[in-house]
Amino acid sequence: MTKRYNFPEGFLWGSASASYQIEGAAFEGGKGESIWDRFVQTPGNIDDGCTGGVSCDFYHRYEEDIAIMKRLGLRVYRMSVSWPRIMPKGTGEVNREGVEFYRKVLQCLRDNGVKSCLTIYHWDLPQALQNRGGWANREIVGWFEEYAKVLYAELGDLVDIWITINEPIIAAMNGHWIGEHAPGHHDYSHALLVAHHLLMAHGAAVKAYRKTGLKADIGCSMNMQMEYPFIPDDERDVEAAKIMMAHQNEFYLDAIFKRRYPAEYFEILQSRGVVLPEVLEGDMELIGQKIDFLGINTYFAEYVKYDAARWPVFAAAEKTGREATDAKWELCPDGFRALLEWVQKNYAPDKIIITENGAACNDWVKQNGKVEDPNRREYLERYLAEVAGAIERGINIAGYFYWCFTDNFEWARGYTVRFGIVHIDYKTQKRTIKESAYWLAEVIKNGGYSL
Repeated sequence: MTKRYNFPEGFLWGSASASYQIEGAAFEGGKGESIWDRFVQTPGNIDDGCTGGVSCDFYHRYEEDIAIMKRLGLRVYRMSVSWPRIMPKGTGEVNREGVEFYRKVLQCLRDNGVKSCLTIYHWDLPQALQNRGGWANREIVGWFEEYAKVLYAELGDLVDIWITINEPIIAAMNGHWIGEHAPGHHDYSHALLVAHHLLMAHGAAVKAYRKTGLKADIGCSMNMQMEYPFIPDDERDVEAAKIMMAHQNEFYLDAIFKRRYPAEYFEILQSRGVVLPEVLEGDMELIGQKIDFLGINTYFAEYVKYDAARWPVFAAAEKTGREATDAKWELCPDGFRALLEWVQKNYAPDKIIITENGAACNDWVKQNGKVEDPNRREYLERYLAEVAGAIERGINIAGYFYWCFTDNFEWARGYTVRFGIVHIDYKTQKRTIKESAYWLAEVIKNGGYSL
C-alpha cells in the first residue's frame, strides 16, 4: 500500500552547518583564536587527531557550495558566525574582514534564491574570553549581547532567520562536565552554571534584537530527545529516565517558556551535592523572552538505566539493538514523533523548526563517480514521515533542516563520520552530490513523497 507524505506550501526545506566545522581559514582574515582552535591541539581530544583548520574550506569555496544548494532547490541554509572572526578578542574592536566575509556569503545566498538562517553562537567562543572565565563568568551575558548587537547592525539587512545559541546543553555539559568538547572541563556544578549563563545570553540577545526594528524571526535551537526507561517496570530505570528528561530537555525549555527551572530536579541535584547556579532577581525574566520559534535538533531517543557510577544524574543510556547509523546512534522514528508531541503538549511554541536531524553513513565515491547512500535516504524517509504526520496532527512545524549540507569536521569525532548530503574529498576539496541529496531535491520540488 502506497502512502503519500505531504508538506505545506512554503515549508522551509533547508540544510545546516557550523562555522568551525566547515570554514577552515582558522587564522586568516583577521580571525582570532577560538576555544576549538586551542582544544584540537591537545593529543587525544579528537578521535583522528585532526583539526578544523582547513575542513571544507568554505571560507574560500562558499560560492561553489551555494551553487549546489541552488541546484538542489534548498530554500534555507542554516550557518553560524564565528565569534572570533567578528571580534577577535571577544569584545571591543570589530574585524572588518570578518564582517565582509559574512556579508558576501549572505549576499551570495540571496542572489541564488536561498534564505539565510544565521546562528549567532555555535560553540566557537573566543579564547580571549575563555581566558577571562568563559561561560562560567557572569559577565559573558554582556559580552554576548555586545557581539549580537554587532551582528544585528552589520548583517541584519541580509538575514532571514536568527538563532541565538545552538544547543546550550552541549556547550554546557559536553564542554564542562563530560569534557569531550572545548574547553574540556569535568564539573557538573560548573556546567550547570554555564548552562544558566548561556540561557541568560540567549535572552539578552533576543531582548536586544526586539529593539533593532528588524523583522526576521528569532529563536534558539535545543538538542533534545525522548528518554525512556530501559526496563519500563524497573523503578530505578523509571526514575533515571525521569531525571534525564529534566537534565536533557526540561531544564532548558522550562526556563524559556515558563521562566523557571524544574524544582524537583534541582532538589534532587542539591541532595546529591551539586552546587546550583545562583539565580538572581530578573534572571528568569531575561531568559524567558518571547521567541518566534523553537528550533529542535534531534537524532535519536535514549533508553536509560540507573547507573550509580554516573554522578549526579545516576543514569546512562544503553543500546537496545536497534539499527544504528555510523555514529552508533540508534534509529527511533517513533521517539521523534513522541518528542514533537511532548514539546507541543508541554510548551506549545508558536512554531517549530527542525533545525538539525540527520544520519552519519559510511559514504565513499564509487568508480562511476556517484555516492550511493541508501541508508541515509531511508533515514530521511522514516524521519520525514514523522514530520509530515505531526503537521497533520496540528503541530505547527514550519521547516526541516537536514544536518548537514557537506561532510565536515564533526567535533570530537573529527573526520571519522560523514553526515553530509554532499561528499567532501578532504585532500582535493572536490564536492560530490550524494544520491540522498537528489532524492531530497525531488521531495522539495514535489512537496512530498510516496512510500
